[in-house]
Amino acid sequence: MDEATWAALAAALTVAGAIWTWVAFRRRGVANGLRALGFTLLPVAAWLTGTLELVTEVSGSVADWATGLVFNPFTWAGIGLAGLSMVLLVISGIMRDRQLARGQKATGEVAGGRRAELPRASGPASPPVDDDLAEIEALLKKRGIS
Repeated sequence: MDEATWAALAAALTVAGAIWTWVAFRRRGVANGLRALGFTLLPVAAWLTGTLELVTEVSGSVADWATGLVFNPFTWAGIGLAGLSMVLLVISGIMRDRQLARGQKATGEVAGGRRAELPRASGPASPPVDDDLAEIEALLKKRGIS
């Protein structure tokens, strides 16, 4: 396209934007009208800086890519597999949460249906010690570290 065509495109976009700006000023107030005016001036600025042609070329290239993407069966197979994997991940998470809840319920209840209460220590509270931590504490005490 020649320069006159780009100028006509910029003018048409600016006129459409001016109508939008007028409607925005009338219906929504000054703040929205000023925002619309800012968008209205962009096509002329793009034409004056030479980026209007660049924007249209990039838009055309993206549209060509998207058209090829839409009609490609391998792409749709990949989208289907991605959707299936997301469904499987969600289902496995729900199942895992239910299993954990059942495990906590089974260990936290006694035969009468009440939760088992932990015995309360009469002295200062000390955390429960397992075998691995007991070995580590013994090594630290042997080295003089407490």
